[in-house]
Parts: sequence; structure tokens; C-alpha cells
Amino acid sequence: MKSGCLFLSLFVSGLLPYGLAAQDSRPATQASRIRPNVILILADDLGYGDVHANYPESRLHTKALDALAAGGMRFTDAHTPSSVCTPTRYGLLTGRYCWRSRLKRGVLNGYSPPLIEKDRQTMGDLFSGSGARTAIVGKWHLGLGWVREGKKIDYSKPVTHGPMQLGFDESLIIPASLDFPPYVYLADGRVTDTTMVVQKPGRFPAFLRKGPRSKDLVMTDVLDRLTERSLRFIRANAAKKQRFFLYFPLTAPHKPLLPHQRFRGKSGLGDYGDFVLQVDDCVGRILAAVDEAGITKDTMIVVSSDNGSYMYRLPPDKKPDHVESSRVAGYRVEHHRPNGIYRGTKADIWDAGHRVPLIVRWPGHVPAGQVEPRIVCLTDLMATFAELLGKPIAEGMAQDSVSFLPTLLGKTQPARPAIVHHSVAGMFAIRKGRYKLIAGNGSGGRERPKGKPFARPYRLSDMEADPEEARDHLSEHPEVAHELERLLDSIRGSRQPQKTPRKSP
Repeated sequence: MKSGCLFLSLFVSGLLPYGLAAQDSRPATQASRIRPNVILILADDLGYGDVHANYPESRLHTKALDALAAGGMRFTDAHTPSSVCTPTRYGLLTGRYCWRSRLKRGVLNGYSPPLIEKDRQTMGDLFSGSGARTAIVGKWHLGLGWVREGKKIDYSKPVTHGPMQLGFDESLIIPASLDFPPYVYLADGRVTDTTMVVQKPGRFPAFLRKGPRSKDLVMTDVLDRLTERSLRFIRANAAKKQRFFLYFPLTAPHKPLLPHQRFRGKSGLGDYGDFVLQVDDCVGRILAAVDEAGITKDTMIVVSSDNGSYMYRLPPDKKPDHVESSRVAGYRVEHHRPNGIYRGTKADIWDAGHRVPLIVRWPGHVPAGQVEPRIVCLTDLMATFAELLGKPIAEGMAQDSVSFLPTLLGKTQPARPAIVHHSVAGMFAIRKGRYKLIAGNGSGGRERPKGKPFARPYRLSDMEADPEEARDHLSEHPEVAHELERLLDSIRGSRQPQKTPRKSP
């Protein structure tokens, strides 16, 4: 397919200092032609405040993540395209908002048909087309082409539409979240052990749904097995001097909340805190493997999360919390703030639902120890990697992706065009600069009132003056709300891409 994309001209005077322009088709910068290995680690439900560097008041000490931040760039205003996992993963791998696909709300399960369209360019395609060896190790949750005999799945046959059909050379995945059956590993599209047992359901913290489980899948060993497979991939390709892309979507700290025994009690913050420390350990093992292989300077490492934490912020008088009872899915502030100061939880349109950790390290290229306030979305990684590789995005693809490579390389860059947020129930919000308009009358997720999409009154947040979204600013700035509503309608109604211009008007 030819490179390039269609043109969208939209300028909202006063409020929007940067217009929307066609994708820049010029060659990548000279610096970006130094093609590194790329390791993309995506935690599952890790909150912004779970990373100690983001929330220094925390009692959780995430040593590996903090070390990564000290050696790279830490973003303070990074967002997922959705506040739940399947749509975020779709947006991450395609550079396209998931609400443009058939999935308008909610998530898939382990038996769902494939969500990523067969002709859609993915991040795997982008890297494999650049000569890199590509692998995914971890949670998929984007649907698989299971082969069925009648109504039953034939686990002896390879899936027909999964990572191996979407640009990845190697894969070891679980179908969905670790609380969704079937509980199986698939290596290069095939179930690794077709001997099944029945997994019993469980309550929080070990929340599980009833369903078939392969005998070789042991819940508390999943993170270790996935990490070991990732380490082998890194070492093998480093030894061959083969450039590679590793997408490593973790299964934690999502439910079931089952940290390995060696982490139990380490955090002093219950099972959830222990699980976050295990996530940090996975990152640390990856960093150590890169160092030991002698490829540190040749490797870009990106760490983020698919949405905010599911742990509630409990009122000061609420007892017990998760520290005092493992069955309580929430903390009082004096113990921990998984989502930092931000309002809400996973699934919500409030910022806690979609504001996530984002850390990027590439020694010698990405400035070390930099704290970056630029607003970015995980859909932007597709265009960023394309510019890094000097590879064009195929026409009509990655329409919601805006490269922030200049920012990563320490260069000035115009502000990003508006980001569209989306909740589990299909609630929309739009963020432009300091302002965020919620197009609905509630959280669109878990916090009450949940409200309904596009039900009035809408709400305007000022994320600079009131980052906790404690009050509605719409009456103070009705003209801002009006212009943001017009912009949201335009973006939702358009299939055109929005791109950052090289120069402001």
C-alpha cells in the first residue's frame, strides 16, 4: 500500500492554537534512522500512582521502574485511548481508536472472534517490514480465530487469526485477561497443552471465572513463564545481532490477584502491593537481560499500562481497606493511592481510568531523568515507531496516531491535537490543552453516578487548576465547552486522520 493519508482541515479559533493537518510525508530525521531494538512492556491495570517515581509519597518502592525513569523520560500526562483493556490494545497496535471498530463498549472475552481487521496494518507489520524479528509474549485479549467442531473448540488446531497473522514472527500468549477462560498458553498459534481440567471460580482477590484450563498453566507461575520466554527472545536475538521488537503485555496486577509466593508480604500493602512489586521485578529482569547482552545503548524500552488501576480510593473512615483485608478492593489514602491524585478508577472517563505511567529509555538519544508534561496517547506509539524506523504508515492506517519522536529526542514539538478518551460504557471525553469535556453525565464506568453517554449536563474539567476533577468548570468557560463539543463531533464523525503540524500557524 502507498504511504500517505487524507487531509483534514479543522481549526477552532482561539481555543485550538494548532490546526489539524495531513500526515507529514518527509523522511524521518537523521537521528531516527539509527534503528534500535524496541521492547514495549504493557502492564495490566497498573495505576499512575503505583509507580513510585510518579507518586513519591507512596510506600511502594518500584526500584526497577524508578531506575528506568532515572535513565530515560517519564511522561506525566500520558493516556490510554480507553479506560479498559481490549480497546486500548487495539488502539496501541493499530494507532486507531477502537470505537471506530465494531467494539463500541466493553471488552472481549477469551472466546471472542478477532477484533483487528485482516487488512489493518499493525505494529507487528511495521517492525517486521523494517527487518526486525518480532515477538509478542503475554496477554492478547483481541480475539482469536478458534477452530470449532460444532459448538466446541478444537484445541488441537492452530487459531486462524491471531498474532502470527498480524505481523508477529513468534508468540506465546494467553487469550485474554487471566480471569477469562480458556486458561491456556498458545505458542505460535497452538495450545501448548490440550489436556484440560476445570478451573473453579474464585472470589476477589483470587477472582476467576469457571472454565477449561490447560494442566501446564499454573496461575501463580504465569508471570514467571512469560518473563522467561521474553528473556530467551532477547538473548537469542542479541547473540545473532538480529534487530528485534518485543511486545511484552503482562498479566498483572490485573485480577486474579495472585502474586507469587516469593513476593507475598514484601510490600506491606496487601496482595495488590505485592503484585505491583512482582510487575516491577519483571521489568527489572528485562533490564538486566538487556544489560547482560550488551545491547543497552541499542535498545529502546517503553513501559506503560493498558488503563488505570481497579483499586478504589476509600473514604478516610472506611474500614477495613486492602491492607487490613485482602478481600477489599480499595485503599484509604494513608496507605496507598494506586491512581495517584486522579479521580475514579479503571473503566471510568475520569482521569484515573486512562492516565497511566509511561517511561521511555534509549541511552544516548532520549534524555535521561527528564520529566515530560507533553500530552500523549498510547495510539501515538504507532506513528512514533514509524518515524523511528523511517517507515511510512500505510494509507488510511493509524489515523489517530501522532508521532512524539521529536519530544523523545529532546527536541521542541507543537502540542498534540486533541485526544479522545473513552470509557467502558462508551462515554466520550475530549482533552485539548488544559481542558477536558466529558460528553455525558457521569463516570461512564464504575464510580457513581455512572450516567449515560451524551446525556446532559456535560462537564468541563480544568486539568491544570483542578487535576482531581473535583468541580465542574463549564459555567466558567461555556465557550470552551462549546468548541470542544464541536471538535469531538468532528473527530467522531470523520475517518480522516489528525496530525500534528510541523509549525504552528
